[in-house]
Amino acid sequence: MNRSEFIIVIAIILFVAFILGWLASWLMNRMSRVTQADLGELDQMAMALHEAEETRDQAIAYMQQRESELSNQLAQSDAELRATMEGLRAARQEAEELRHYIERTMQA
Repeated sequence: MNRSEFIIVIAIILFVAFILGWLASWLMNRMSRVTQADLGELDQMAMALHEAEETRDQAIAYMQQRESELSNQLAQSDAELRATMEGLRAARQEAEELRHYIERTMQA
């Protein structure tokens, strides 16, 4: 095989390799192409995700508002309990004083 035949064989091999590479690239692009149905499905998923995030944000806001209301109610109940306990303590003390007064008057 002389020099010109060698060059022609190498050129043919390189051309075939180029054609095979181009075909492989074309097939890969063809297989991985995004269709309109896929885009529609992606749009629906994006909208569903957006709605879910909005619902989550609303739920978080509601829970924070509810927690604030319950904290206020708890503080009010605690204040009422302290006032009631103070009143009960005063009433017990007064009742004890009355008992002592009655016992002293009965003995005298």
